[in-house]
Amino acid sequence: MTREEWVELAGDGELLFADGLDAAIIGLGSRCGQAAVVVYDVDRVYRAFQDQGMDYDDAVEWAQVNTFGAWVGERTPMWVETGSSQKSQK
Repeated sequence: MTREEWVELAGDGELLFADGLDAAIIGLGSRCGQAAVVVYDVDRVYRAFQDQGMDYDDAVEWAQVNTFGAWVGERTPMWVETGSSQKSQK
């Protein structure tokens, strides 16, 4: 789905997206009394960084420090471990 389709599905133009990681989106998440957030698959995030030229270990480190650790307010995306792979190296 495109970002526009996710926004339409959520019925909310305030969703926050991580740049360059659209292929890692797996859905929308919500919590009681809070607005929807974009949900990303962690393994797909690692693969996206590998596609940008990083090796697996660098992709994991970059994601953990610069992506998963970034708080941008209550609309901060959610990062989900699906267990689909433990080490999806290229």
